[in-house]
Formats: sequence, C-alpha cells, structure tokens
Amino acid sequence: MSRTGTLPVRAATAADAAALFALSAPSMASGELRRRRVADYRAPRDRFLLVDGPAGPDGCVALRLLAPEPPAHPAPALLHNFCVRAGLRGAGLGSQLLDALLTEAGRHGVRTLVTASTGDGALFRRYGFEEIPAGLAPRAFAAELDPARGSRVYLRTFAD
Repeated sequence: MSRTGTLPVRAATAADAAALFALSAPSMASGELRRRRVADYRAPRDRFLLVDGPAGPDGCVALRLLAPEPPAHPAPALLHNFCVRAGLRGAGLGSQLLDALLTEAGRHGVRTLVTASTGDGALFRRYGFEEIPAGLAPRAFAAELDPARGSRVYLRTFAD
C-alpha cells in the first residue's frame, strides 16, 4: 500500500468507534497499543483524530486532558492510541496526525503532553518530546502504565 499526497485529519465521532477499534486491533494484538474495547473509542474524555482511507481510517491518535497537578504539570494532557495502518507506516501519516494533535492540544491550553511508546520514540523526539522516568509523569497517567509492556515515557512542554 502507498499513499500519495495527504488527506485531511478530522475529529472522530461516535460512529467511527468500530472502525477505530478495527484499525487499532493489530497493534493491540502485538502489544504496541493497550487493549481497548469499542466503547473506549466513544469515550467523551478522549478526542480522537483520524485520517480516512479507502477502507476506513488509515491512522488515528487521541488526546485526553488530565487534571492539573501544579506546579509540575500545569494543564497536562495524554497522547495515546497513536496508530497508523501497517502498510502506510513511514509515509508521513504519523507526522500529519501528530501535527494535528499538537494543534488541538494548543487549542485546549495544554502545557505538558505525555505519552508512552513501546517503540524507539524517534518521531516523538523529533517533535520535542523528551524521555522521562515514569515517576515524573502526571500521576493520573503513571498510575495506568503497565510495566510489563516495557513502555518508554515521553513528555513535551509547551512554551507559554
């Protein structure tokens, strides 16, 4: 599979939940993503963004606003369920989704954005994220980490 050009990133709706679950299922099975249910893709606490493809979403990412923990994590948020269809990885779709998520985070006044990855985190580092010990992440996020997955935690701080 290949992609030419870019397609718009859009906000997901509840009607997209089953398709987002199907897109994410291979990554959940491999351990790249945490296991979720279809209902989790409809949860109002998460703002899913996606890029449509010919057979459903080709990629998605979610933003979850977290409760502030001043002064260490003012206006924190979580980036999660970052997923690109396997045949399209490396074609720039992940960067397109991350750009859109960072714009969305800025609209919501996010000052610190945290994520975890079982991969090498190269894309996150290119976007200004720094690897941190899990204990330095917002408590609401750190409490949900599964140490058995071997995830690395990354944090990006936004300028005021």
